[in-house]
Amino acid sequence: MIQVGNKIPESILTYIPYDPELKDACGIPQPLNTDEDWKDKKVVLFGLPGAFTPTCSLQHLPEYAQRYKEFKDKGVDLIVCLSTTDAFVMDAWGRSLGVKDKVLMVADGNGDFVKDTGLVLDLSAKRMGAIRSQRFAMVIDHLKVTYLGVEPGGGLTVSGASAVLAHL
Repeated sequence: MIQVGNKIPESILTYIPYDPELKDACGIPQPLNTDEDWKDKKVVLFGLPGAFTPTCSLQHLPEYAQRYKEFKDKGVDLIVCLSTTDAFVMDAWGRSLGVKDKVLMVADGNGDFVKDTGLVLDLSAKRMGAIRSQRFAMVIDHLKVTYLGVEPGGGLTVSGASAVLAHL
């Protein structure tokens, strides 16, 4: 598993840029290259097992959007939510919760990022897929991990916005 001090692996993720003009229409997925797009940034990245799931929708994602200004005040350039689904699902989920451009909703559709970082969660026994993301949060500063919190079980003890803010 990736550790504090490691460089994040280069990954190509996808997202649909926030567009307030799009109401019910879908935007066009865009590639995001972690090495190129995050090289000069402080990024708070949090991963979760699934979009539209109870803990993820009711607690994890909303808290990051609600505390956006606190992250910005601590020098964070970008807050990113990652899940192993497609960019259309991530976009629809973000719009349904009204996160707007506060949180970049990113898809790791093939699970490459979670595989390369060792953050895969196998939920095949629950019929939810073998390649899901563990619930985690990391702070990435100029591509280096400065904080990593991987949830040991249910709940938001180390990956919620409060825990990450305490480490910034």
